[in-house]
Amino acid sequence: MANLTNFEKLKLEKIFEMDKGYVLDFFYNDEFQKFVYISVQKDIYDKKYSYFGDSKARRLRAFWKFEPDPIVGKLINDLLEYWYHRKNIKKLMYGEPIYPLEKQLYKECKEIANRLLGVEQKETNQEILTEEDFLNYEFDKIDLSKLGLEDKIISVLNHRINEIEKCLKAKAFLSVIFLCGSVLEGILLGIAMKMPDEFKKSPFSPKKDGNVLPFRYWKLANFIDVAHSIKLLKEDVKKLSHVLKDFRNYIHPYQQLESRFEPNEHIAKICWQVLQSAIFQLSSFLNSRELG
Repeated sequence: MANLTNFEKLKLEKIFEMDKGYVLDFFYNDEFQKFVYISVQKDIYDKKYSYFGDSKARRLRAFWKFEPDPIVGKLINDLLEYWYHRKNIKKLMYGEPIYPLEKQLYKECKEIANRLLGVEQKETNQEILTEEDFLNYEFDKIDLSKLGLEDKIISVLNHRINEIEKCLKAKAFLSVIFLCGSVLEGILLGIAMKMPDEFKKSPFSPKKDGNVLPFRYWKLANFIDVAHSIKLLKEDVKKLSHVLKDFRNYIHPYQQLESRFEPNEHIAKICWQVLQSAIFQLSSFLNSRELG
């Protein structure tokens, strides 16, 4: 049993939005199950975690009851990081405010996680990103050769990146969004073909009848989740990449009509920054792997 006081549990339940039976925005069972497994290699849908009931919030309460301090602390810490990146994304994409009381609650819950993990609490300088910070961050000139992909596909991807830059200048914002999603999917597929065993062995690889599907049947969401599970992408870029994926899906006209989506310069620039962030993380990981 984790050493949590009732007051600490109240704080955690508040920040994880557990009052209606959910945990944060994990509305689907498989999403919550995947997150917990990546964090602590535990199946949150094991029968023992239904001790208080079957909702996600009740299962998390049971997890606190049955698991020891280090495991509970690790999951709490990872959920807090998820909360942090989720807040960043909502502020960047939709301008949602971050209130001082939320920041204070986040800090206090981090202290709880660190105590359970047995690590010294350090003063954090973590701040919620501003839209200006994110959009104004300048990456080095994109060099896809660092990804180690075949020259032919590098040539195609470089051509599309040039198109993105032209479309931004021409204010063809919908084209920017589609091209960014296309380039990201091409890069992740290329890396998957370079590292097939690691991608296919991930518990989040798409399967049918227990067998991993060939890469040609994978969706962009699958590549993003698997890349994150094998440490190619960090949590922040994983979440932002899913946002880019959602925008890219408006390539279907009726879906755009139904959602009343209107592309603009703000969204196009964020999608471009997301793509550059993903390329930077992928390049850094692959280079460190080769050096190691």
